[in-house]
Amino acid sequence: MAPLGKALVIIGLLVALVGLLVWGGASIPLVNRLGRLPGDIYIRHDNFALYLPITSCIVLSVVVSLVIGLLRRW
Repeated sequence: MAPLGKALVIIGLLVALVGLLVWGGASIPLVNRLGRLPGDIYIRHDNFALYLPITSCIVLSVVVSLVIGLLRRW
């Protein structure tokens, strides 16, 4: 059960960290820019809006991959 407990603690800490970033993210420049990076597509017409956050998804994917890679080595 020790590995399960360790995994639950790590997941809980990550959720808390994400919550803090969302809560106070306006003061962090990178978090404040997510969703408005160059490469994110936003098309607006009269009664239609399309938003495709391509670059933001790539940045988040790289960050999550790095965090998971670091946790696996730990």
